[in-house]
Amino acid sequence: MNGERTSRRSRADEPKSKKGTGEQLRDVWPDIRELIRPRRKILGFGLLLMVIGRLAGLVLPYSTKFLVDDVIGKRQMELLTPLALTVLVATIIQGVTSFTLTQVISKEGQRLIAEMRRKVQAHVGRLPLNYFDANKSGTLVSRIMNDVEGLRNLMGTGLIEFCGGLLTAFAALFILLRISPLLTGLALAVVILYAAVLQKAFAHVRPIFRERGKITAEVNGRLTESLSGVRVVKGYHAEDREEKNFSAGVERLLNNVLQSLTAISTMSLSATLLMGLVGAIVMFVGARQIFAGDLTLGGFVTFTAFLAFLVAPVFQIVGIGTQLTEAIAGLERTREVLRETREDQDPRRTADIGEIDGLVTFEDVHFSYEEGKEVLKGVSFTSRPGTSTALVGPSGSGKSTIIGLVAAFYVPESGRVTVDGQDLSTIRLSGYRTQIGVVLQETFLFDGTIVDNIVFSRPNATREEALEACRIARVDEFAEKFTDGYDTIVGERGVKLSGGQRQRVSIARAILADPRILILDEATSSLDSESEALIQAGLEFLMKGRTTFVIAHRLSTIRRADQILVVEAGRIVERGHHESLYAAGGRYYDLYTKQHGVMANLFLAPGEGDLVPDSLA
Repeated sequence: MNGERTSRRSRADEPKSKKGTGEQLRDVWPDIRELIRPRRKILGFGLLLMVIGRLAGLVLPYSTKFLVDDVIGKRQMELLTPLALTVLVATIIQGVTSFTLTQVISKEGQRLIAEMRRKVQAHVGRLPLNYFDANKSGTLVSRIMNDVEGLRNLMGTGLIEFCGGLLTAFAALFILLRISPLLTGLALAVVILYAAVLQKAFAHVRPIFRERGKITAEVNGRLTESLSGVRVVKGYHAEDREEKNFSAGVERLLNNVLQSLTAISTMSLSATLLMGLVGAIVMFVGARQIFAGDLTLGGFVTFTAFLAFLVAPVFQIVGIGTQLTEAIAGLERTREVLRETREDQDPRRTADIGEIDGLVTFEDVHFSYEEGKEVLKGVSFTSRPGTSTALVGPSGSGKSTIIGLVAAFYVPESGRVTVDGQDLSTIRLSGYRTQIGVVLQETFLFDGTIVDNIVFSRPNATREEALEACRIARVDEFAEKFTDGYDTIVGERGVKLSGGQRQRVSIARAILADPRILILDEATSSLDSESEALIQAGLEFLMKGRTTFVIAHRLSTIRRADQILVVEAGRIVERGHHESLYAAGGRYYDLYTKQHGVMANLFLAPGEGDLVPDSLA
């Protein structure tokens, strides 16, 4: 608000420790276990299908031994039909189990991703405001949408297929040992050597994937900002600069991807060379064993077929291993967000405030956004129910911070903010925030209809109640001129409406909320003098009988305030009503007289100053 906030460093920005995949997996295992628990039956069924499918897949290569040695070698033709039927049935079983596995596990993996996105979004939406001060919205979007995507590799067919590959490898190893222990030992030695090399390779790949997630979030964040601020970009003819900024981010992302592709392709090349080396060894030693009579031709053919099952998991490790590394990195980033304490999880917030009267008291409140840089320094005042309090002072003095504390967006570092005698830091926010209304200088509207944005403050309101709020806030004067009336789509952030029209919708939204405490943060800054005069009655209606806090820029509002607080450098330097403060000849008098006699104020845009004299308003 008004540039008073300084971003705090969040946990999401802290440097990560360099851990191996095993350590990372141990860290995230409790979360994986929590995800698996409600899906035990589905995963168990998937594993059963995998075992059946893999065993069925062994029938074809194993049958070659009987085909070569018995059917062809010994001319036992009566075995051909049963053998062919067995292979056919096994192939059908393998196909059906593979199809079912994909349908069951892949779809469950996608449901899990959707569930996690909902969970992370719900959690992020309930984090305290200082978390959003420290993290870009684009980064948070990336956390919600992209980081959970890798879960399909942890819960989907990828991991099960990898487990199936290992199962097949052990089964193949057992059969290979029975056929030729010598050939098996030689092949296994090469595979173990490659596994050691692969472990080193993944140690190099892991940091690349960690960095990719960070770069992606930064690029998304900048792109989101650029698109949201497109009018500022075009207004300053900054398209080329934004293009260069985005291109630089894309280039960093590209370099990261190219690095990972180089590493992965190197591992794939190594795996191919491994296969060639093992094949050459088996060919050389196997042929000599056949000539020596230690191995049959059918045994050799079967051995080469099963050797592929033994080596295949090594190839899978290259693909699945990188996917798991990426998935674990994404899950770690997701855990970082979910570990952030939600506002409603604050152990101090145990009290129900009930229906409030609106007595707001600040008791020696100190607050800072950054350690060592106090924004408020011992602020104390009382606002009684049904009264209005105006906050006056230069930009950055602490006015919006005071309002943020009233709205319980922040908690004081020391001192107390109480409502009806109850410390705001101890009450449940769900019961309190439904009783406050906020109209900010920077009006935010959602991409929906006019009436949708108004009932946002009270979803259960009737259309008649919403239209009455529109009438009071003078929304009807422009809405009824549109072809679709109140059902006109306002566009993203309300871009299809003027600044004054957006502000009127925001005021109507606050009127409909019927709050006990009302916050007006330069609520008429987007209105010209004529528009402000039109809705002044609406504002008076809105303020009547409510405890109101106003960051004032129109003297007419200030003069009607029950008390005026002059805020400078985080302190209240003067307090009182207009006449007493003016008569005192202090800081308020200086602010007033500085603008009162300056005719140039006639040409100031609305809101360009904290004070505009009555004669000029």
